[in-house]
Amino acid sequence: MKKQMMLVTLVLALSAHAGAAQTDKSAAPPLPMKPLAQQTQAALWASRVLTRVHYKAMPLDDAMSEKIFDRYFKSLDAEKLFFVQADVDRFAPLRTKLDDAIINEDLTAPFAIYNLYQQRFDERMAYARELLKTKFDFTADESYQLDREKAAWPKNDEEVRDLWRKRVKNDWLRLKLAGKEDKAIRETLDKRYESYTTRSRKLNSEDVFQIFMNSYAMSIEPHTNYLGPRASDNFDIAMRLSLEGIGAVLQTRDEYTVVREVVPGSPAGLSGKLKVGDRIVGVGQGESGPITEVLGMRIDDVVQLIRGAKDSVVRLDILPADAGPDAKHVVLPLVRKKISMEEQAAKKSIIEVRDNGVKRRIGVISLPTFYQDFEARRRGDKDFKSATRDVSRLLAELKKDKVDNVLIDLRNNGGGSLNEAVELTGLFIDKGPVVMQRNAEGKVEVESDTNAGLAWDGPMGVLINRGSASASEIFAAAVQDYGRGVIIGEGSFGKGTVQTLFNLDRFGGSEKARFGELKMTIAQFFRINGGTTQLRGVTPDIKLPAMSDAENFGESSYDNALPWVAIKPAPYIPTGDLKEIVPLLDKKHDARVAKDKDFQYLLDDIALVVKQRKENQISLNETVRRKERDAQEARAKAREKRLIAQISNPADDLVVIPDPKDVLKGAKAANKTAKQIAAVKGALRTDDGLQGDERALSAELDAETAAKSAKDVLLNEAARILADEVALIKADSRMASKVLPYGADSKATPVTAAK
Repeated sequence: MKKQMMLVTLVLALSAHAGAAQTDKSAAPPLPMKPLAQQTQAALWASRVLTRVHYKAMPLDDAMSEKIFDRYFKSLDAEKLFFVQADVDRFAPLRTKLDDAIINEDLTAPFAIYNLYQQRFDERMAYARELLKTKFDFTADESYQLDREKAAWPKNDEEVRDLWRKRVKNDWLRLKLAGKEDKAIRETLDKRYESYTTRSRKLNSEDVFQIFMNSYAMSIEPHTNYLGPRASDNFDIAMRLSLEGIGAVLQTRDEYTVVREVVPGSPAGLSGKLKVGDRIVGVGQGESGPITEVLGMRIDDVVQLIRGAKDSVVRLDILPADAGPDAKHVVLPLVRKKISMEEQAAKKSIIEVRDNGVKRRIGVISLPTFYQDFEARRRGDKDFKSATRDVSRLLAELKKDKVDNVLIDLRNNGGGSLNEAVELTGLFIDKGPVVMQRNAEGKVEVESDTNAGLAWDGPMGVLINRGSASASEIFAAAVQDYGRGVIIGEGSFGKGTVQTLFNLDRFGGSEKARFGELKMTIAQFFRINGGTTQLRGVTPDIKLPAMSDAENFGESSYDNALPWVAIKPAPYIPTGDLKEIVPLLDKKHDARVAKDKDFQYLLDDIALVVKQRKENQISLNETVRRKERDAQEARAKAREKRLIAQISNPADDLVVIPDPKDVLKGAKAANKTAKQIAAVKGALRTDDGLQGDERALSAELDAETAAKSAKDVLLNEAARILADEVALIKADSRMASKVLPYGADSKATPVTAAK
C-alpha cells in the first residue's frame, strides 16, 4: 500500500509540473484523459495471463516496466516530433513503476504521460499554424530528415521548433512545386494542421488504454497484442469477411461521414438511393427512433451506429453529394443484412503468355488473407466462409478454363487462420504433414492434411514478398519442402509464431464486462524439414527485385523477436524435385528481364527509393527540388508514352484476362482503352503535395482504380516463369516426371531426421 501511495504522489507531482509548463496556444484544450475502472481490471487480468500462459512468459517486474516505458513513448511519438528530452526525463521516475501501476490497478501514470503528449501535440500544431503566417526562404541550403524513428529526442523546445519549421517548409514547398499559389497553400496547410488537432482530440480512454497495453504486450514479443472491445469486434469481422449492416464503405472528410463505396447487392446498393459522395449527417435506429447527429463524430462511432442485427431497420439522414451544406436532407431507411466483404476474398484471373506462336494460360489466384468464419464453422454451418473453400472453387473454374499452370499470389498476405494454411496446402498435395507446432512446454505436434485427393495436380507456383507472413509462409514453405511448386518473389516476412485469442471477459463476473482480448503467442511453428521461417522467412527459388525495406520491415527488424532454431524433421515424402528445372527457369528469367523495358524501369525505381532511404534527407532548396521534380516528370512522361503506345497497339507477349464477374458488363472497347490510358497517367502522376482527404473524392477513387489497373510487372514476370516451366515439362518427359509427381511414377522416399 505504501508503494502504491508513493506512485500516486509521484504521478500527481509530475502531472502538476507538466501542466504548469503548458503554453496557451490553442483554445479549449481537451480535458485530461482518465482510466476507467474496467480498464484497470482488464490490465491486471491481462498481466496474469501473459506472465503464465505466453510462449515466452516473462515476469511483470521493474525490468519489464522499463521496456514498457520506452515502447509507450515510442508508440505515442515514433518520429520524435512532439516530446523533448526533458519530457522523457521528467517521467523517468516512472521507468520502474509501470509494473506497479498494472498490478495495483492504478493507471494514472500512463494516462499522465498521454495527457502530456496531447498537450505537446496541440502546442506543435499551434506553432505549425503560426509558421504559415511567415515567409520561408527557399534559397537556403538546408534539408529535412524524412525518417526520425532512430533519431534522438529533440534536446529542447528550440530544437523541436526548428524541426517543425523544416517540416512545414517541406509541406509548403511540395504544394508550391505542384503549382499552388501562396494563398491556396496557406489555406490548405492551415486546414490540414487544424484537422490533425481535431482528429487527435477524438481519441478516448479506450484508445489510450489500448496503446499502453500494446506497449506492454509487444514488449514481451512482437506479435502479442491487446485488442480493446471495439478492436476485438473488428478483428473478428476481418477474419470471417462478413458483418451485418447496409453495405457502404465510409470515410471522414471535413467532419462529414462520406460514402466512399456502395457494395453491389447490399441493402445500400439495392436501394439505388445511396450514392458515392453522399454525406451521412444523422443515424436513427428503427422505423421511428430519434436521429442522432453524427457531424464531427469519429468514423468508428458512426459505423457502430449503422451496424446492427440482421433484418433490423436503420435510418440515414443524408446530405446528397452534389448539394450545398444548407440543402434539403433525405432520410433513407434501410434493412440491415449480412454483408460479405468480397474485396478481401480470393479472386482469379488468367494471364495468357505467348511464346513463339504458342499460348500458355496461367491461372492466377490472389489471396489477400487466410480468412475463416470460426464461429460459423463451430456452429456446423455448411457454407461457412473459408479461404480454402473459395480457392478450391476457383481452381475448379480454372480447370474448366483449361489453364496450363496455377500461380497463388500471396504478396502482402499477412496470414490469418493456421487451419486454413494447412487445408489450403491439402488442395495441392495428396496427404501428409504440413507444419509442426512446438508449445511453451516443448511439446511438438504435427498438423497434417488428412484428405485424400487434390484440387489441382498440375504444375504450380507461389508468388511472395516481404509482406507475406505467418500462414502465407506455412503454405509457401510446405509447397517448397514437398517440391510441389516454384516459389517466386522476395524473401518473406519471417514470422514463425502462432497466436490465439484469449477473451478477458471470462474474468468479468458479469455480462456487461468488456475487457477485450489478448492476441497472444502460444507456440512456434516449424517447417516439415525441421527448420523454421522465424527471422529467415521463406527464400524463393527464383528471386524478383525486393520492393520493401528489409532493415525496417520484417521479423528481423524487431529487437525482441524469437531466435531461429531447428527441430527434428517430420517424416514426409517429397512429391516433386525442382532442382533441375529451377536453374533453367532462372536463366530464362535473367535473359528476359535484361531486355524488358518495364522491368528495367522497376529496377530504376527501386534503386531511387533505396538511395532516398539511405540518404534519409530531402532538400528544402527550391532550385534543387525543381531539378529533382523535372527529372521525375521526364521519367514519367517517357514511360507514359511507351505504355500508351502499348495500349493503342498491343504487341506484348501476354494478355491479362480478368474474372468475368469482376468486369463491368457492357463496357465498350473504346471506353476500355480510354480507361487504360487514364490508369497509366494516374499511376505515373507526380507529387501534388496533397493528402488523400484533401483531394476530391472522385480524383482519389480514380487514382486508386488507376493503381489497381496499372501493369503489375512482377506478377507478369511470374506468369512468364510458369509459362517457361510448362514449355520445359512438355518438351521433356523426364523433367515432367519430376515436376508432376501425381502424373508420374514417383520414387520419392520418406524424409526423416538428419543423422
